[in-house]
Amino acid sequence: MKARELIYFDHNATTPLCTEARQAMLPFLDTAFGNPSSYHRLGRQARSDVEAGRRTIADIFGCRPTEVLFTSGGTEANNLALRGAASAMKDRGCHIITTAIEHHSVLKTCEALGRKGFNITFLPVDSKGVVDPQLVADAIRPDTILLSVMHANNETGAVQPVEEIGRIARQRGITFHSDAIQAFGKIAMGTVLDYADMVSVSAHKVYGPRGVGALLVRRGTSLSPIMTGGHHEHGLRPGTENMAAIAGFAAAAGQAVEKLAAEAARLAVLRDRFEEMLLQTIPNISINSCDAPRTPNTSSICFSGIESESVLLHLDLLGICASAGSACTTGDPEPSHVLRAMGLSSLQAQGAVRFSFGSTTTPEQIDSAAETLAGIVKKLRGVSSLCQN
Repeated sequence: MKARELIYFDHNATTPLCTEARQAMLPFLDTAFGNPSSYHRLGRQARSDVEAGRRTIADIFGCRPTEVLFTSGGTEANNLALRGAASAMKDRGCHIITTAIEHHSVLKTCEALGRKGFNITFLPVDSKGVVDPQLVADAIRPDTILLSVMHANNETGAVQPVEEIGRIARQRGITFHSDAIQAFGKIAMGTVLDYADMVSVSAHKVYGPRGVGALLVRRGTSLSPIMTGGHHEHGLRPGTENMAAIAGFAAAAGQAVEKLAAEAARLAVLRDRFEEMLLQTIPNISINSCDAPRTPNTSSICFSGIESESVLLHLDLLGICASAGSACTTGDPEPSHVLRAMGLSSLQAQGAVRFSFGSTTTPEQIDSAAETLAGIVKKLRGVSSLCQN
């Protein structure tokens, strides 16, 4: 097999910058360099541009501009939501509920809060990778102050019942945060602050620039800043705003929402085609969360008898980019915590590869990658000490 044109199947890790975002950013890398906190004309124009971007994001999510806080990305948004809410409400209680399949920016933050005296409940999920809302309701205690459940999982694409969970939280007076970083731009999310008090989103998952995201915070939600400095972002996130990134984020977000329905339908067809081809040509594989609602672009597949690292290395040598799971855990020798939470053994989880499709994905790429993958798996199983066939 010889090398070919690059095939990028890792859109859940990051996406290429779209033309609209690049064009929106250019002025802020050249002449529109004013500080939004300055009072002179360049500063006033910069402030106007920042607020224009904020209004765009607010309009997309059906919330008020004052409910949009710009951050450096999804990880900071998740940290601000959890640490900020925990700090603001510590006098009301010390119990926080989340799930075992959250992104590490939520899990590690909850673990850190646990070391500071908060009690953390990590809810299990079923074999489909979905949390039962009844478990959420049953876990709430008199001292529960915060609940955090992701909207869509970054590894499997499994969509969580966040609206139902949000209703439970609202009825019980519990602040609800949802990490929607992998849901935004892939599935319809509705008016998010109708069912959640805080929602995290990120630009580079929707063809925007890296280094910018937002935390949507419903008016009246208790939140304290986690950094000290100036009075930026309504006093909750100090630091001079990254104007170029905000402009790119707003442009990319607008494009993502405008194209969502058509692109989701297109990608679902390609994902199903890819999975069907693999099932027909490669024995002893399983598709994770295939029976659950999924984001239309994500396919997590376990190849028995071989390790994902070997598969990814061979794919890369042939110009195909994929992932073993979250890009944030690349190099981690431990099997996926998401797949382990779903009941897979360590051996099964070690053979999992995530393929995530996007705007650059074509039917020809799907066919080529599926054919190539079949050859790689056959070759690796022939020499693997894990393979029992």
